[in-house]
Amino acid sequence: MPAPLTTRLGTVTFRPFDPKADFPAAADLISVAHGHDDVDWRPSAEVMAHEWGDLPGFDASTDVLIAEIDGAAVGLVNVDWRARSDKVVHQIELWVRPSLRRQGIGGGLLTWAEEHARAAVAEGTGGSTELSHELGAWGDSDVSGHTELAARRGYAVARYFFEMRRPIEAPIPDAPLPAGLEVRPVTPEQYRAIWAADVEAFRDHFEAAVRTEADFDRWFTAPGMDTTLWQVAWAGDEVAGSVLTSLDPEENERIGLKIAWLNHVSVRRPWRKQGVASGLIASTLRLLRHRDAEVAALGVDAENPTGALGVYEAMGFTRHKTGLMYRKPLTVPDAAAG
Repeated sequence: MPAPLTTRLGTVTFRPFDPKADFPAAADLISVAHGHDDVDWRPSAEVMAHEWGDLPGFDASTDVLIAEIDGAAVGLVNVDWRARSDKVVHQIELWVRPSLRRQGIGGGLLTWAEEHARAAVAEGTGGSTELSHELGAWGDSDVSGHTELAARRGYAVARYFFEMRRPIEAPIPDAPLPAGLEVRPVTPEQYRAIWAADVEAFRDHFEAAVRTEADFDRWFTAPGMDTTLWQVAWAGDEVAGSVLTSLDPEENERIGLKIAWLNHVSVRRPWRKQGVASGLIASTLRLLRHRDAEVAALGVDAENPTGALGVYEAMGFTRHKTGLMYRKPLTVPDAAAG
């Protein structure tokens, strides 16, 4: 546990996160930080509780540390591990209240997270020791501070991602689905097929996550999930591709923008390069016009191997922000030496 830290606004103390009481404070802190940094995720306590529900590589009661001044949250960090392709990545997320940045709080939280990840590996609870391990973090190129902290702590940029947007009112390109494919209303009986197709399609992507049953449960129990926004292309009984969209009116109220997120755009290999993604995006945009959305947004790997960036640009999306994926080797302790 980090030692208390003296700042210009008081003494900062650190303690484990309490899932029974701390979600409102966590949601408020993240929303304040993101409002300052113009990041479009302003979660509610309900959303936080769902996002940080127990997963194989994450337990909020042990994997989150909160920093406080006189009982008020001023900093927060979490670390969770996940198998990705041929490695295990211990992902760190960190927030500090804007008025208290550059006071050492972020550095203290980061040190705890790194040591926590290393201890989990040593104890055998941090993923397979037969795989390489890395520490991971994320930064927005428009937000100051993280690049300096990352450089000081030995993190390097491993990949760039773009957040792309387009106004809903902009002309929608004519992009019909290929012959033989049709979009059907989503029903619960289709969830498994849609999920399996999405998992399969994303296996070709950089550091593809090894998804679990817990991921399935969390995805399909998300607060406010609205499958009427989803566009899924079927070839008979097979899913060819899908665009899984979310629109949160309450969060949009906090942001001040009616934004819809095309969270997953995926096409399975047999149907790629045939216009499936374009057709599904076009139908999604038409649907969003009727749902009073103002902006459509999505994220894309700048080096996506399937040519997704070009597809999105052709559909009227432009680059809004650049995200930086940081990586740092995590030395796996030698169990024999212990």
